[in-house]
Amino acid sequence: MVWSIRVPDSGEIISVAGHDVAISNPRKVLFPQAGHTKLDLVRYYLAVSEGALRGAGDRPNVLVRYPNGIGGEFFYQKRAPSSRPAWIDVVSLSFPSGRTAEEIVPRDAAALAWMANLACLELHPHPVRDDDLDHPDELRVDLDPVPGVEWPQIRDVAAVVKAVLDEAGLTGWPKTSGSRGMHVFVRIERRWTFTEVRRAALALAREVERRAPAIATSKWWKEERRGVFIDYNQNAKDRTVASAYSVRPTADARVSAPLTWDEIGDCDPADFTLATMPARFAQIGDRHAAMNEHAGSIEALLELSARHEADGLGDAPWPPHYRKQAGEAPRVAPSRRRTPSRPLIEIGRAREQADALAGFERWKARHPDAAAHLQPADVLVDRERGRSRTWTRIRVNLEHVPAELRPAQEPLDPDEKLADEWHAASARGAAPRRPSRARKEP
Repeated sequence: MVWSIRVPDSGEIISVAGHDVAISNPRKVLFPQAGHTKLDLVRYYLAVSEGALRGAGDRPNVLVRYPNGIGGEFFYQKRAPSSRPAWIDVVSLSFPSGRTAEEIVPRDAAALAWMANLACLELHPHPVRDDDLDHPDELRVDLDPVPGVEWPQIRDVAAVVKAVLDEAGLTGWPKTSGSRGMHVFVRIERRWTFTEVRRAALALAREVERRAPAIATSKWWKEERRGVFIDYNQNAKDRTVASAYSVRPTADARVSAPLTWDEIGDCDPADFTLATMPARFAQIGDRHAAMNEHAGSIEALLELSARHEADGLGDAPWPPHYRKQAGEAPRVAPSRRRTPSRPLIEIGRAREQADALAGFERWKARHPDAAAHLQPADVLVDRERGRSRTWTRIRVNLEHVPAELRPAQEPLDPDEKLADEWHAASARGAAPRRPSRARKEP
C-alpha cells in the first residue's frame, strides 16, 4: 500500500514498503517540455517498482543526478550520501584505479522513491549482485547506432544478436535503451570473472559483425565505426548501463522499455515514456519477469573467443582509464598513429553539447564545399566524462571530402578550458589532452 501526506512547508511524505520517504520540493519540474515534476518521477518508479527492482535491485548502483532537471547540469555520484536513512543499504566496491566507494543497493520500492527524491532519473546498476561482487550474473549487449542510423537497422542487428545467442544456448532479453539504441541483457551463471565475461561479449560482437558487416561493427574507435556498434566494453568491470524502466533525460521523458522479441518489429521507442509506461506495466506486467529463471553458460562464447585468438584476432581496446591488458593491441586511435588511417580534425570542446554543436555549424558555414561531402557517420560527437560530469568534443572525419577541399586543423571553436573535466582520463585521439570515454570512472 502506498499513500502520501502533504506536510506544509516540507513537501510530501510517501509511505511505502514500511518506510516513510520525504519528498522535498515535489513540484519541481524536471522535464520542462513534458511538464513532469519530481513527484511524478517518484510515482512512476513506485508504479513500475517490481520490474525496476528486477533490473537494479540487490545490485550496487551509481547515482546519476539531475538536481535542476534535464536542462541543467547533472553529475555521477558513486559514493552513497552520508545523510541517508538507516534502511538504505550500501556495499563497498573497488575500482580499476584502486579506489573504493560505498554504493547504494536498492532493495524495495522505498529505496527507489528515495533515489528519485535525489533527482536520480536513471538506474545504473553494476552487473553483479551485492553478495558476490567478483562474478557478474549478466552479460550486456549494448547496440549503439552511429549518427544517421535509424531504428529499423538497429532492429536488424538485434535479430543477428538473437541468432548468435540462440546458437550459444543463451536467452537474450531485449529492451529499448530509452535513447537511440537497444540493449539485450543475458542472465548468466555466476562462474566467470569480469574479464571472461567481457571476452565473451567481444566474441559475440565480432561474430555479429562477421555475419552482418554492412550494418554492424565491433570497432572501438569511433572514426572506424559504421552502422550499429556492439559495445563489448560495457562488460568491463566498473561499467554500468541504464537498466530496465530507467527514465532517460529526453524532452519526452522516454524510458528504457523491456520488450519481447516479437514486439521489436512493430514498436516505436517514442511510445514508452514516464507517462505511458505505468499503464503498460499495469496491463501486461514485466516483459522480463522470467529473466532470472534463465541463467546460462558463456562457455560457447568463450570457445568462439579462443577460435578468434587462434585465427589471429587478439584482444580489442579497453576503455581509456583501464590498465593495459595482456594481448591488447596498442591503445592508439587510428588518427593518432604515425600513419593515420583517416584524416580527422577536431572542431571544438564545450561543457554543453549545444555549444559544441553550434561551433560545428560555424565550421560548416566557413567550409560549405567540404561540409557538402560529409556523411552522418563522419561527424563524431564524443560525450566525454570527467570526474563528476560530462563534456562534449566534436571531431570530423574528412575521408569522404576530396583532398583539395579538406580544411586544415583550425583553433578549436569553442575552446572551453576543461582541465577539471578531463583530468586523469586517457587519450582517445587528441593528445596531449586526455579525455575519457568511460561513463563510470571512480
